[in-house]
Amino acid sequence: MTDQDLQPNRFHAQLELVPEEPGVYIMSDAQGSVLYVGKANSLRQRLRNYFTKNPAVDRRIAMMIQKIASYDTILCRNELEALVLEANLIKEYQPPYNILMRDDKEYPYIRVTLQEAYPRVMKAFRVGDDVKLGARYYGPWLAGDINRALKVLEAVFPLRNCSRDLPREIGKERPCLNYYIGRCVAPCTGEITEDEYRAIVDEVLQFLDGRTDELIERFYCEMQEASERLDFEQAARLRGKWQALSRLREEQRVVDQRGGERDALGIARNGNEVAMTKFEVRDGRLSRSVQVFAQDLGGEDGAYLASFIREQYRSPGQIPKEILVPEPVDDEALLVTLLSQMKGTKVTIHRPQRGSKKALIDMVQYNALRALERRSLSRGADPVAIEATLRYLGELTGTSGDPVRIEAFDISHMGQGDRSGSMVVFRQGKAERSSYRVFTIKGFEGIDDYLSMKEVLSRRLMRLDDEQFGRRPDLLLVDGGAGHVSTTHPVALAYGIPLAGIVKDDRHRTRGLVLSSGEIVELSPFALSDDDLEQETEDDRAKRLGLLHLLTSIQDEAHRFALRHNEQRRHKRAKRYKLETIPGVGPARRKALLLAFGSTKNIAQASMEDLQKVKGIPEEVARAVYSHFNEEDKQGGEKQ
Repeated sequence: MTDQDLQPNRFHAQLELVPEEPGVYIMSDAQGSVLYVGKANSLRQRLRNYFTKNPAVDRRIAMMIQKIASYDTILCRNELEALVLEANLIKEYQPPYNILMRDDKEYPYIRVTLQEAYPRVMKAFRVGDDVKLGARYYGPWLAGDINRALKVLEAVFPLRNCSRDLPREIGKERPCLNYYIGRCVAPCTGEITEDEYRAIVDEVLQFLDGRTDELIERFYCEMQEASERLDFEQAARLRGKWQALSRLREEQRVVDQRGGERDALGIARNGNEVAMTKFEVRDGRLSRSVQVFAQDLGGEDGAYLASFIREQYRSPGQIPKEILVPEPVDDEALLVTLLSQMKGTKVTIHRPQRGSKKALIDMVQYNALRALERRSLSRGADPVAIEATLRYLGELTGTSGDPVRIEAFDISHMGQGDRSGSMVVFRQGKAERSSYRVFTIKGFEGIDDYLSMKEVLSRRLMRLDDEQFGRRPDLLLVDGGAGHVSTTHPVALAYGIPLAGIVKDDRHRTRGLVLSSGEIVELSPFALSDDDLEQETEDDRAKRLGLLHLLTSIQDEAHRFALRHNEQRRHKRAKRYKLETIPGVGPARRKALLLAFGSTKNIAQASMEDLQKVKGIPEEVARAVYSHFNEEDKQGGEKQ
C-alpha cells in the first residue's frame, strides 16, 4: 500500500470525535499556515468526504488535501451562523485555496469615515481596517466615475475634508478657505451641531446608495419653498444642488422605464482569472458599475458568485431588493436569508430567462467579458491583447508593422575590470530565453554606462547576419533614459532599426518609454496627473496598462538575466581564485593549471602524476594542490 493510499485515512480516528453539528472547519499545513476555510451543516460528514480514498472533489481541492497536516473545527448554532463565520475567517486568513476577490488597484473606492464624530468623504484605493470601526466604502469605481461623483459631492454636500481632530479642536482655529467659498459647513467653528452635520452625511449616503431621485425631488421642493418665503439666497443654494444632481442623473443610462431597485451580476473567465461585474440599478437607471477579479481556481461559476455576493454586501445600505444572476448561486437560500436579515426586508436572488431582466444580465455579462479582456491586456496573458499592445508599441516607436522580435539591453558591472552587457529577447510579447546573449565590455577601461551600451549595441548589430543570433530585431530597447537613447540611437539608425529606452521612476518602478526624439511617454499611473487619468478613456487606459506591463516584464527580465550572469561570474571567479589560497600557487601557476586542465573541477580530480606533468609546477606545489583537494574530499565526504 502506498503513502497516497494511506493519506485519506490518516484522520480516521480523529473524525469519530467530530460532532454531527453545523460549523466551520480550518485546514492547515505542516507549518501551521491556513490552507482552506469551509462551512458545513454537518462537520463530521463534510470532513469524511474529504478524507476518503477517492474524495469527490475537483483537482484544486484534491491538491490541497495532500497538504493538510491538521484541521480545527468551530461549532455554530446553525448553518447561517457558519456562513457568516466562514466569511470572516476567509478575510482574516486569506487562505490560498479559497476564492479571494481582489480589486484592480486602479479602481478606487469612496470612503465615508462614519466612525468619526464629523465624517469625511474621500478617495481610497483599498478597503482599510477602519471598516470594522464603522467606515463605509463604496466601490470600486472606474476612475472617471469616481471623480465625477466626488465633484458632485463636493458641490452639493459641504462636508469637511480636513484632518482636524474634531470635536477636540472645535473653536481653536479659524475655518479654512472652503468655508468662505461655501464648500464646507465648518464644524470646526461649532456653528453646526453634530446632529445637523450627520443629517448632511445621511444625504451623502443616500446619494452613494443610488437614491438620487428622492434627493432631487426634495431639493426641488425645498427650493420652491425658499423662493416663496423670499429667501432667495437659500433658494439659489438649493437650485445648485438640484441642478448638479439632475445633470448626473441625465448621464445615467435608463435600463428599466418602470424604475426599480436591483443589482445585476456578471461573470467571465479565461482559465487564469475571473472577472466579476456588478451593475447597480436605482430608480430604473444604471447608477454605478463595479469590477472585481479573482484567480480562476476551477470549480463552478456559482461558487464565485456566492463569494462575490458575500464580499460586496456588507451593510444594509448596499443591499438591493433584488439580485439578478446569470447562473445558479452556491448556498443561495442561506445568502437570501442572510441578506434579508441584514436589510430588514425581503431580498431575492433571481436568474432571469427572458425579458428586460435577461437583457440586463446579457449586458452585464458582456461588460464582465470586456473587463477581463482589458485585464488580460494589462497582464499580457491574451494573444489578442498582446497583439494590440505590440501594435501600440510599434505606433509609438515607428516600427514597420508590429515589433514581433524585441531585443532589450542592460549594462552591469562589479568593478573596473568586470563589466558586461546582457541582451534578452521577447518574441510576440513573450520571453525567448534561448536567444539571450551576454557581451563582455572590451573597448575601453573604467565605468561608463553610455559607452558600454553603445559598444554592446554595435557588436550586436554587426552580427545581424549571424544565424546564431536569430532573425533581425524589429525594435531595440535600452535600459535607461534620454541619455542612453541619444548615445545609442545613431548606432541603431545606421542599421535602420528603431530604438527606444525604458525609464524607471525614483522607486525603481518602470515608468515609461523614451522615444528616439527624447520624448517620454508616461505610462505609470504614479507619473500621470489626476486630470490625465480622469480624461483617459477605458480603451486608452487598457492600451497604457498593456504597454506598461510589457515594458515592465522586459525590463525586469533584462535585469534578472544580468544579475544571474553576474552571480555566475562571481561564483566562477571565486572558484578560480580559490587556487591561489594553496601554498605555492600564485597568479602564474593558477593560469598554468587552468590551461592544462581547463577547470577547477578537473584540477581537483587530477592525479598526483598529472599535476607533476604541468609545466611550471614544482613537485612540492603539485603535492600541495593534490593534498588540498583530497583533504577537502575527506572532510566533506567521498566524491560523487
